[in-house]
Amino acid sequence: MSNHVTVVMIEDDEGHARLIEKNIRRAGVLNDILPFTDGTSAVSFLFGPDGTGAVNAGRALLILLDLNLPDMTGVEILARIKQNEHLRRCPVVVLTTTDDKTEVQRCYELGANVYVTKPVNYENFANAIRQLGLFFLVIQVPEAS
Repeated sequence: MSNHVTVVMIEDDEGHARLIEKNIRRAGVLNDILPFTDGTSAVSFLFGPDGTGAVNAGRALLILLDLNLPDMTGVEILARIKQNEHLRRCPVVVLTTTDDKTEVQRCYELGANVYVTKPVNYENFANAIRQLGLFFLVIQVPEAS
């Protein structure tokens, strides 16, 4: 993953957010990570003041998305991202405790690139995040056109 890619982390659980960032760093990913603890502030950042998403046109973003947020669902955010002409090429990694097969399928149908279930066991979770960090090192984020 090149250094110009910004990781947008949408995660309301502070413990999970710290663990995610720590293990992404441990895996050698040095990219900027912008944390958001609710959907409203994340959507505001992603879509900008005019709501079009043009504010992030041409910017390489990789989005880590929890599905269970306090103010809206991650599924709603995922659908909005993938329907937006400026954001739809951004890779979205769903990182959540929800392992319902219907929910997983829905996220892939909406355009999620990867779906990772957070294990309740923190050691297993840390290992999953380290593997995700290694994955980040080898993926290519397409340039926005």
